[in-house]
Amino acid sequence: MADPFPSRQETTTVPPMPQPAQPDHDTIATGEVILGVDTHKDIHVAAVITALGAVAASRSFPTTMAGYHQLLAWARTFGTLRRAGVECTGSYGAALARHLRAAGINVIEVNQPDKATHRRRGKTDTIDAQAAAQAVLSGRATATAKTGDGPVEMLRMFKLAKGSAIKSRTQAINQLKAVLVAADPTLREALSGLSNPILIRQCAQLPADPPGDASSAAAWTLRLLARRILELTAEIDDLNQQLTHAVNRHTPKLLARPGVGPDCAAALLIAAGDNPERLGSEASYAALCGASPVQASSGKTIRLRLNRGGDRQANAALYRIALSRLRWDPQTRAYLARRITEGKTRREAIRCLKRYIAREIYQLICEPKPDPTASPIAT
Repeated sequence: MADPFPSRQETTTVPPMPQPAQPDHDTIATGEVILGVDTHKDIHVAAVITALGAVAASRSFPTTMAGYHQLLAWARTFGTLRRAGVECTGSYGAALARHLRAAGINVIEVNQPDKATHRRRGKTDTIDAQAAAQAVLSGRATATAKTGDGPVEMLRMFKLAKGSAIKSRTQAINQLKAVLVAADPTLREALSGLSNPILIRQCAQLPADPPGDASSAAAWTLRLLARRILELTAEIDDLNQQLTHAVNRHTPKLLARPGVGPDCAAALLIAAGDNPERLGSEASYAALCGASPVQASSGKTIRLRLNRGGDRQANAALYRIALSRLRWDPQTRAYLARRITEGKTRREAIRCLKRYIAREIYQLICEPKPDPTASPIAT
């Protein structure tokens, strides 16, 4: 059987410094304009620049469907609109990004200007919108925004609801135990020594008599908290089923990989988005997950350092998968032992393992999927 972990060294190629993109003659000849949008909760501030970088106009629009239509129609009055730089496409700008993408416009994610730029140029919404358009025109902003309108967006919402339910259940359990500590000794002794599941079921079956004193109020509160915990547990179980179903429908082979559960799979799919082809390569996906080494060389010192950027939830998912495989998979344990023999520490070897797992996950995510609407080929 071939070794799944080849003994090649992980290398990082330093990309050349990006050069400002010059507008081509076709762009100028067709009168193309670039849209930049500074997004907010209630209004979006838009700016339009020409292919030569001149500011054509700027204007504010409400964050409503009518406002999105007005923004698009207004921008197209200045020329041919093909590209738009939008800030915060994962939050305030998500709905606008979907609307622009549906209109055939390439939506590019633009980072907010840094503090040094703000100190030098000042800070207004109009300046930020113009800077977003300039970033697209110059080539500084090239990342295609996540689509956010497919199965992965469903996973994100399910995972968000599950995280909230788990947090609320943990809080309720802690409150139940705090009430039990100060409860009447008779009630406390009757419920002592029980495991959490049995304790919660026993508290849920306490009598629902109206509280008349501190002792009965404690029993009533314990019953209320226990029933809340049971409801949250049922909600979490339902969300687990929804997560599993959505992952299997989107990437059927992902949950079959060792160590990959619904939560880890959801975090890794959310990092890639509904359009993982925008990443271009597995190295880009590894960098997005914070699993790629970063150059930290200077002079005669050649070294790599830990990548502390990227999606930290996806990075944590890779770490959990790595630990699970180290516990149950003999090939993974052999790989770790070989890396340690080569002189790496255990922590460094686990980082290399996370890099391999990121490559494996990317290949599964980007694997061509059959079209469910296509008719079967007759044989």
